[in-house]
Amino acid sequence: MHRFIFLIAPLACVSPACAQGSPGSTAPTYTAATIVNSATNTSDALAPNTLATIYGTNLSDGVSAAPEVLSPGSMLPLELADVRVFVAGWPAPLYYVSPQQINFLVPADLRPGDMNVFVARAGVAGPQAQITLLEVAPSLFQSQPGVVTATHADGSLITQAHPARPGETVTVLGTGLGATVPGVTSGMAGPIRAQIEDVSEFHILVNGAALPAASVLYAGVAPDSPGLYWATFIVPKSAASNPEIRIAIGSQSSQPGLRLPLA
Repeated sequence: MHRFIFLIAPLACVSPACAQGSPGSTAPTYTAATIVNSATNTSDALAPNTLATIYGTNLSDGVSAAPEVLSPGSMLPLELADVRVFVAGWPAPLYYVSPQQINFLVPADLRPGDMNVFVARAGVAGPQAQITLLEVAPSLFQSQPGVVTATHADGSLITQAHPARPGETVTVLGTGLGATVPGVTSGMAGPIRAQIEDVSEFHILVNGAALPAASVLYAGVAPDSPGLYWATFIVPKSAASNPEIRIAIGSQSSQPGLRLPLA
Protein backbone atom coordinates (compact mmCIF):
# COMPACT_ATOMS: atom_id res chain seq x y z
CA MET A 1 0.00 0.00 0.00
CA HIS A 2 1.41 3.38 -0.99
CA ARG A 3 1.82 6.25 1.44
CA PHE A 4 -1.26 8.46 1.39
CA ILE A 5 -0.75 12.07 0.35
CA PHE A 6 -2.38 13.37 3.54
CA LEU A 7 0.79 12.54 5.40
CA ILE A 8 2.72 15.29 3.64
CA ALA A 9 0.06 17.57 2.18
CA PRO A 10 -0.98 20.77 3.95
CA LEU A 11 -3.81 20.32 6.46
CA ALA A 12 -6.38 23.00 7.17
CA CYS A 13 -6.04 24.46 10.64
CA VAL A 14 -9.58 24.55 12.02
CA SER A 15 -8.61 25.62 15.53
CA PRO A 16 -8.96 29.27 16.57
CA ALA A 17 -5.70 28.76 18.46
CA CYS A 18 -3.64 28.76 15.26
CA ALA A 19 -0.60 30.92 15.90
CA GLN A 20 -0.31 34.39 14.46
CA GLY A 21 3.09 36.01 14.07
CA SER A 22 3.73 39.42 15.56
CA PRO A 23 4.52 42.31 13.19
CA GLY A 24 8.15 42.25 12.15
CA SER A 25 8.82 38.88 13.78
CA THR A 26 11.20 36.56 11.92
CA ALA A 27 11.53 33.73 14.45
CA PRO A 28 9.24 30.70 14.12
CA THR A 29 5.97 31.39 15.94
CA TYR A 30 3.59 28.77 17.38
CA THR A 31 2.11 27.71 20.70
CA ALA A 32 1.51 24.45 22.56
CA ALA A 33 -2.12 24.62 21.38
CA THR A 34 -1.02 24.58 17.72
CA ILE A 35 1.05 21.39 18.06
CA VAL A 36 -1.53 18.75 17.28
CA ASN A 37 -2.19 15.15 16.33
CA SER A 38 -2.35 15.14 12.52
CA ALA A 39 -5.45 12.92 12.48
CA THR A 40 -7.53 14.69 15.14
CA ASN A 41 -6.14 18.23 14.81
CA THR A 42 -6.14 18.44 18.62
CA SER A 43 -3.29 18.99 21.06
CA ASP A 44 -4.48 16.43 23.64
CA ALA A 45 -3.86 13.30 21.53
CA LEU A 46 -0.08 13.03 21.24
CA ALA A 47 2.00 9.92 21.95
CA PRO A 48 5.34 8.44 20.89
CA ASN A 49 5.46 7.43 17.20
CA THR A 50 2.47 9.64 16.42
CA LEU A 51 2.10 11.78 13.31
CA ALA A 52 1.86 15.40 14.45
CA THR A 53 1.51 18.86 12.95
CA ILE A 54 2.74 22.29 14.01
CA TYR A 55 0.77 25.31 12.79
CA GLY A 56 2.32 28.75 12.99
CA THR A 57 4.13 31.45 11.06
CA ASN A 58 7.73 31.81 9.85
CA LEU A 59 8.20 28.06 10.29
CA SER A 60 10.29 27.80 7.11
CA ASP A 61 11.47 29.87 4.18
CA GLY A 62 9.91 27.53 1.62
CA VAL A 63 8.08 24.26 1.05
CA SER A 64 9.82 20.89 1.20
CA ALA A 65 8.67 17.30 1.67
CA ALA A 66 10.14 13.88 2.35
CA PRO A 67 10.24 11.42 -0.57
CA GLU A 68 6.80 10.17 -1.61
CA VAL A 69 8.01 6.55 -1.37
CA LEU A 70 10.43 5.26 1.27
CA SER A 71 12.31 2.08 0.52
CA PRO A 72 12.68 -0.51 3.31
CA GLY A 73 15.35 0.57 5.78
CA SER A 74 15.39 4.20 4.62
CA MET A 75 14.79 7.05 7.05
CA LEU A 76 12.67 10.15 7.11
CA PRO A 77 14.88 13.26 7.06
CA LEU A 78 15.65 15.12 10.29
CA GLU A 79 15.96 18.38 8.36
CA LEU A 80 13.98 19.87 5.47
CA ALA A 81 14.56 23.32 3.96
CA ASP A 82 16.99 24.14 6.80
CA VAL A 83 14.24 23.40 9.37
CA ARG A 84 14.45 21.01 12.32
CA VAL A 85 11.98 20.11 15.07
CA PHE A 86 13.16 19.04 18.52
CA VAL A 87 11.04 17.09 21.00
CA ALA A 88 12.56 16.72 24.48
CA GLY A 89 15.88 17.58 22.85
CA TRP A 90 15.58 14.84 20.22
CA PRO A 91 15.41 15.74 16.51
CA ALA A 92 12.08 14.62 15.08
CA PRO A 93 11.70 12.93 11.66
CA LEU A 94 10.00 15.27 9.18
CA TYR A 95 7.39 14.66 6.49
CA TYR A 96 6.66 18.22 5.32
CA VAL A 97 7.58 21.84 6.06
CA SER A 98 6.11 25.13 4.88
CA PRO A 99 5.97 28.65 6.31
CA GLN A 100 2.72 27.90 8.17
CA GLN A 101 2.80 24.14 8.76
CA ILE A 102 5.17 21.31 9.67
CA ASN A 103 4.20 17.63 9.62
CA PHE A 104 6.53 15.55 11.79
CA LEU A 105 6.79 12.27 13.67
CA VAL A 106 6.95 12.30 17.46
CA PRO A 107 10.11 10.23 18.15
CA ALA A 108 9.20 6.65 18.96
CA ASP A 109 11.77 6.30 21.76
CA LEU A 110 10.23 8.92 24.04
CA ARG A 111 8.37 8.07 27.23
CA PRO A 112 5.00 9.56 28.25
CA GLY A 113 5.06 12.85 30.16
CA ASP A 114 5.50 16.59 29.76
CA MET A 115 8.24 17.82 27.44
CA ASN A 116 9.25 20.78 25.33
CA VAL A 117 9.05 21.17 21.56
CA PHE A 118 10.74 23.86 19.49
CA VAL A 119 11.37 24.62 15.83
CA ALA A 120 14.75 25.76 14.54
CA ARG A 121 14.82 27.47 11.14
CA ALA A 122 18.22 28.36 9.68
CA GLY A 123 19.67 28.64 13.17
CA VAL A 124 16.79 30.78 14.50
CA ALA A 125 14.90 29.00 17.28
CA GLY A 126 11.25 29.41 18.07
CA PRO A 127 9.77 29.28 21.58
CA GLN A 128 9.86 26.24 23.84
CA ALA A 129 6.29 24.89 23.88
CA GLN A 130 5.34 22.26 26.42
CA ILE A 131 3.31 19.26 25.24
CA THR A 132 2.11 16.16 27.07
CA LEU A 133 2.72 12.73 25.59
CA LEU A 134 0.30 9.96 26.47
CA GLU A 135 1.29 6.30 26.31
CA VAL A 136 -1.17 5.84 23.43
CA ALA A 137 -3.45 8.23 21.55
CA PRO A 138 -5.50 6.13 19.09
CA SER A 139 -6.68 8.35 16.23
CA LEU A 140 -8.20 7.80 12.79
CA PHE A 141 -7.58 9.78 9.62
CA GLN A 142 -10.40 11.18 7.50
CA SER A 143 -10.58 10.93 3.71
CA GLN A 144 -13.15 13.74 3.88
CA PRO A 145 -14.95 15.34 6.81
CA GLY A 146 -16.73 12.67 8.83
CA VAL A 147 -15.49 9.76 6.69
CA VAL A 148 -12.78 7.46 8.00
CA THR A 149 -9.83 6.77 5.71
CA ALA A 150 -10.18 3.08 4.85
CA THR A 151 -9.24 0.71 2.05
CA HIS A 152 -10.55 -2.42 0.44
CA ALA A 153 -8.39 -5.56 0.48
CA ASP A 154 -6.87 -4.52 -2.87
CA GLY A 155 -5.67 -1.21 -1.38
CA SER A 156 -8.23 0.99 -3.15
CA LEU A 157 -9.90 3.73 -1.13
CA ILE A 158 -13.35 3.09 0.31
CA THR A 159 -15.68 5.92 -0.69
CA GLN A 160 -19.42 6.51 -0.98
CA ALA A 161 -19.07 5.70 -4.69
CA HIS A 162 -16.98 2.60 -3.92
CA PRO A 163 -18.28 1.44 -0.52
CA ALA A 164 -17.39 -1.58 1.56
CA ARG A 165 -19.79 -4.48 1.94
CA PRO A 166 -20.89 -6.44 5.02
CA GLY A 167 -18.52 -9.37 5.54
CA GLU A 168 -15.67 -7.66 3.66
CA THR A 169 -12.14 -7.31 5.04
CA VAL A 170 -11.18 -3.63 5.29
CA THR A 171 -8.31 -1.59 6.71
CA VAL A 172 -8.62 1.76 8.51
CA LEU A 173 -5.66 4.14 8.80
CA GLY A 174 -4.66 5.89 12.00
CA THR A 175 -1.84 6.93 14.27
CA GLY A 176 -0.98 7.01 17.97
CA LEU A 177 -1.28 3.28 18.72
CA GLY A 178 1.97 3.18 20.66
CA ALA A 179 4.71 0.59 21.04
CA THR A 180 4.97 -2.45 18.78
CA VAL A 181 6.43 -5.95 18.75
CA PRO A 182 9.04 -5.95 17.35
CA GLY A 183 9.87 -2.35 18.18
CA VAL A 184 10.34 0.23 15.45
CA THR A 185 13.27 2.52 14.74
CA SER A 186 11.94 6.07 14.84
CA GLY A 187 11.47 7.43 11.33
CA MET A 188 12.56 4.24 9.56
CA ALA A 189 10.48 2.52 6.90
CA GLY A 190 10.44 -1.05 8.13
CA PRO A 191 10.55 -4.08 5.85
CA ILE A 192 7.88 -5.91 7.86
CA ARG A 193 4.73 -5.25 9.81
CA ALA A 194 4.94 -4.86 13.57
CA GLN A 195 1.89 -5.53 15.73
CA ILE A 196 0.97 -3.15 18.54
CA GLU A 197 2.26 -4.18 21.95
CA ASP A 198 -1.09 -3.87 23.74
CA VAL A 199 -3.01 -5.99 21.23
CA SER A 200 -5.05 -7.65 23.99
CA GLU A 201 -6.34 -4.18 24.97
CA PHE A 202 -7.11 -3.18 21.37
CA HIS A 203 -10.70 -2.97 20.15
CA ILE A 204 -12.52 -1.90 17.03
CA LEU A 205 -15.94 -0.45 17.73
CA VAL A 206 -18.63 -0.58 15.04
CA ASN A 207 -21.58 1.59 16.03
CA GLY A 208 -20.30 1.37 19.60
CA ALA A 209 -20.06 -2.43 19.76
CA ALA A 210 -16.62 -4.06 20.07
CA LEU A 211 -15.85 -6.62 17.38
CA PRO A 212 -14.88 -10.12 18.54
CA ALA A 213 -11.12 -10.69 18.62
CA ALA A 214 -11.37 -13.17 15.74
CA SER A 215 -12.65 -10.38 13.46
CA VAL A 216 -9.58 -8.18 14.08
CA LEU A 217 -6.87 -9.48 11.75
CA TYR A 218 -4.09 -6.94 12.33
CA ALA A 219 -3.36 -3.81 14.33
CA GLY A 220 0.11 -2.37 13.89
CA VAL A 221 2.39 -0.15 11.84
CA ALA A 222 2.33 0.31 8.11
CA PRO A 223 5.80 -0.83 7.00
CA ASP A 224 6.37 1.91 4.41
CA SER A 225 5.07 4.91 6.37
CA PRO A 226 6.64 5.69 9.77
CA GLY A 227 4.00 6.70 12.32
CA LEU A 228 1.10 5.34 10.28
CA TYR A 229 -0.86 2.40 11.72
CA TRP A 230 -3.27 -0.03 10.06
CA ALA A 231 -6.18 -1.85 11.66
CA THR A 232 -7.57 -4.62 9.48
CA PHE A 233 -10.88 -6.24 10.36
CA ILE A 234 -13.89 -8.08 8.96
CA VAL A 235 -17.00 -5.93 8.75
CA PRO A 236 -19.89 -7.68 10.52
CA LYS A 237 -22.45 -9.11 8.11
CA SER A 238 -25.13 -7.52 10.27
CA ALA A 239 -23.61 -4.01 10.13
CA ALA A 240 -25.97 -1.19 9.21
CA SER A 241 -25.05 1.15 6.36
CA ASN A 242 -22.38 3.76 7.05
CA PRO A 243 -21.57 2.70 10.63
CA GLU A 244 -19.47 4.75 13.03
CA ILE A 245 -15.95 3.32 13.40
CA ARG A 246 -13.71 3.87 16.40
CA ILE A 247 -10.49 2.21 17.58
CA ALA A 248 -9.54 1.93 21.24
CA ILE A 249 -6.70 0.76 23.46
CA GLY A 250 -7.95 0.30 27.01
CA SER A 251 -9.82 3.47 27.95
CA GLN A 252 -8.24 5.59 25.17
CA SER A 253 -10.43 5.86 22.08
CA SER A 254 -10.26 7.58 18.71
CA GLN A 255 -12.46 10.55 17.89
CA PRO A 256 -16.22 9.96 17.57
CA GLY A 257 -18.43 10.49 14.55
CA LEU A 258 -16.28 9.00 11.76
CA ARG A 259 -18.23 6.71 9.47
CA LEU A 260 -17.26 3.91 7.07
CA PRO A 261 -19.03 4.01 3.69
CA LEU A 262 -20.90 0.69 3.70
CA ALA A 263 -23.61 -0.42 1.32
